[in-house]
Amino acid sequence: GLEDQLLGITVAKERPDLDELKNSLVVSGAKMASQLKEIESTILKLLSESEGNILDDESLINTLSQSKVTSNEINAKAEEAAKTEVMIDETREKYRPVAFRASLLFFCVADMGSVDPMYQYSMPWFVNLFVKAIENSEKSEDISERLVILGDFFTYLLYENICRSLFEAHKLLFSFCVAVKILQGDGRINAEEWRFFLSGSSGSQVDALNPDPDWITSAMWRGVASLAKLPAFEGVEASFSSDIAAWRAYFDSAETHQEQIPSGLHERLDPLQRLCVLRSVRPDKVVPGMQDYVKHYIGQRFIEPPPFDIGVSFKDSTNSMPIVFVISPGSDPYDDLLKLATELKMNKKLQAISLGQGQGPIAEKAMTSAMEKGSWILLQNCHLAASWMPKLEAIVEQYVPSEMHRDYRLWLTSLPSPLFPVSILQNSVKMTIEPPRGIKMNMKGSYNNITDPYLDAHPKAPQFKKLLYGLCFFHALLQDRRRFGALGFNIRYEFTAGDLKCCMLQLETYLAKYDEVPYQVLVNLFGHINYGGRITDDWDRRCVLTTLMSIVNEGIMSDTFMLAPGSDCYASPADTSVAGYLESIGDFPLNPHPNVFGLHANADITCAQNETQELCDIMLSLQPKVSTGGGKSRDEVIAEVAAGLQARDLKPFPMDEIAARYPLSYEQSMNTVLSQECIRYNRLIRVYNKSLADLLKALKGLIVMSAELEAMATSLYSNQVPAMWAKVAYPSLKPLAAWVDDLARRIEFLQSWDRGGPPPAYWISGFFFPQAFLTGTLQNYARKHKVAIDTVSFAFHVMAQEPNSVAEAPEDGCYVFGMFLEGAVWDPDACLLAEARPKELYSVFPMLWLKPEVDRKPPTSGVYSCPLYKTTTRAGTLSTTGHSTNFVLMIELPSDKPCSGTFSRYAETFSAHWIGRAVALFTTLTY
Repeated sequence: GLEDQLLGITVAKERPDLDELKNSLVVSGAKMASQLKEIESTILKLLSESEGNILDDESLINTLSQSKVTSNEINAKAEEAAKTEVMIDETREKYRPVAFRASLLFFCVADMGSVDPMYQYSMPWFVNLFVKAIENSEKSEDISERLVILGDFFTYLLYENICRSLFEAHKLLFSFCVAVKILQGDGRINAEEWRFFLSGSSGSQVDALNPDPDWITSAMWRGVASLAKLPAFEGVEASFSSDIAAWRAYFDSAETHQEQIPSGLHERLDPLQRLCVLRSVRPDKVVPGMQDYVKHYIGQRFIEPPPFDIGVSFKDSTNSMPIVFVISPGSDPYDDLLKLATELKMNKKLQAISLGQGQGPIAEKAMTSAMEKGSWILLQNCHLAASWMPKLEAIVEQYVPSEMHRDYRLWLTSLPSPLFPVSILQNSVKMTIEPPRGIKMNMKGSYNNITDPYLDAHPKAPQFKKLLYGLCFFHALLQDRRRFGALGFNIRYEFTAGDLKCCMLQLETYLAKYDEVPYQVLVNLFGHINYGGRITDDWDRRCVLTTLMSIVNEGIMSDTFMLAPGSDCYASPADTSVAGYLESIGDFPLNPHPNVFGLHANADITCAQNETQELCDIMLSLQPKVSTGGGKSRDEVIAEVAAGLQARDLKPFPMDEIAARYPLSYEQSMNTVLSQECIRYNRLIRVYNKSLADLLKALKGLIVMSAELEAMATSLYSNQVPAMWAKVAYPSLKPLAAWVDDLARRIEFLQSWDRGGPPPAYWISGFFFPQAFLTGTLQNYARKHKVAIDTVSFAFHVMAQEPNSVAEAPEDGCYVFGMFLEGAVWDPDACLLAEARPKELYSVFPMLWLKPEVDRKPPTSGVYSCPLYKTTTRAGTLSTTGHSTNFVLMIELPSDKPCSGTFSRYAETFSAHWIGRAVALFTTLTY
């Protein structure tokens, strides 16, 4: 229906003559049909009134003769009209490709509303933009050329208009979806390959052996094995073995997305298929690969978003069309708006109202006055006035442009909120405003608000300037460190310019108040109160304090003091003016090396992989719930996956038998740990088995497909763990295939314990609740030696032995293995932490002896206090047991890096180097 509507608009605009002719044919056709009806009625009337022989009725004979002539004329005209209509329809059909593309693009735009509640666009807005494209695009007499021009012009016009209302993270996503949607419309996207690209490896088990585990991770090999099951990639597994050197070179390349795929695959694969290979081998290069894909199919300009221009948006607005700034924490469009108002001589007619409790009536009154006088009203922070939003919606819907001053404009700012009125979003001009990205842009933003008189007015100007520069650099570091996800901070904190402003005021005050520079006072104020007040995770607090103390110390007064490693441009500049500081900032690289934040170069890879996963997850959530086109239907794929998972035959533990073999014992707490673990896994196994059986029945129509089963079916199709399983399972970020393999291995670990007694070394990753196991270990020691359990804590010894070579458990404590290290590697020769190897994001950590000791005093040097988490998200919440849902315990790892300072209850000392690297241990990875 939308396609036909757009086709009608296109033809009416492009060929008004044809449109007029078609309309006249419709009118004349109706007129001729009416004439025939009248003739028929007349004949019937005469026949009914005729008496005697109808052949003697001269009037009837004449009417019949005239009717025949008229009827023949009408039929001749109708035949001619039909031929003309066929010709018109043939010409109209030539414009159908443009209407078809436009209809595809509308649904692409409509999908964006699922990405963010503020991405709402109405049909009338879309149609108006389409008409604008027809009117403003270059004309051509050649229809085929005109269609290409119009299609390209409208696609880019739509991209420009949508792009200004998207956050930076979603601009490439939209471009890529546009390119894929166009190709899907042309039938050039294979549904199975598209599904693989979005969801990664399937649930099938890997049969082929990994040819080189030194650099081919299990996640990569699983992806390659799944890829090989698609027809276009047949033999890709074998090519790894036969051409291992070429694949290694492809993997090691700095620009893998632009390299030729080995074994002659590059030539026979299309761009989407090459992206599938990239997704399996180098997922961190998928985003630049997506950029190349967009560039290849729809052009370079679709990966270069237009710059923020408030003036252009203003020109597109009217007195009845609000202008909405979709803001993010730390951004404020007021200065840009004030600048525009000054240019248009409206600065004295601009009134800003910050919404909140009781501000609604004030805003309403101001809007009424502004409509009459032609003023501008800025309503800030609409997300804070959710209860007043329906009233605002009603006011805007009742706008009558002819009764309002033509200069009147309503400007709105809001964080993304599902409570913001959809009707306003759909019929407004939208722009996104984000804080500056990168250390360089952050520092520039800070110094653009500082003046020379402000710097020189301080009684201790030289020290003030030095510390202020360091403080701004610290703020920029914290802001930009967040882009590294969990490696940056466990929890993403919204540090704002207000935090920096508060610190500047305190720096100004306390520096003047003390004779000497009060470094410790400043560290406490900045680190514990201003920035620290936002921090809820102790490990993040440690990171922030370490970063702050590396900047705010006596060394900063030197002109050679390095605020961050990596380049001389990060040296603390000599006493100068604002222009001089801005010049120093201008030397900063646009994209700083992770080392500037204290992170390893691998952090960029982790960051890129997270971005890839996030984009693919979003696109996966936007996919329609329909069959996959060629090949198997969606239901067939789901049934196949479900049957495969059911065939794993996971059986619950026999609790009565386990309770008999491992009774409750004062001396052996591990019996209780085993029983509790089996109970937890039994709950999961029962849900797993029942839901799979129910889903298979529902797919056959034997039972009703409930909302829960429908959600489960979608998860299986997308290679994700169903929510009903995750609800009763342990924390895990693994995709479905790896999750089921991991579950089977966990069950096997407990079964072997049940069969053969407590193992000499415990696979800590296999525990549902590892904290209970650790408490049980301490309890065993306390009861054995008859000491209070609260005086017992662990000492940590990294073992050189492999877990499978251990025959006996230690006298006290336990051996644990199955941990992974991020941000560093373990050097077995030096028995110390060492720098991570390039491209190796995680390394297997050796077996660890957790040795209980009474009244143990933690070491004051030579260690790094390393947190152990269950998953790589690091952040957790406090559960009802009093334990974090993610953090397990702190482990002291030998380190040759200097230790200093005091930190919280987790560790008496800390090593700034490894804190900067965000080194942590995990019991499970994402693959």
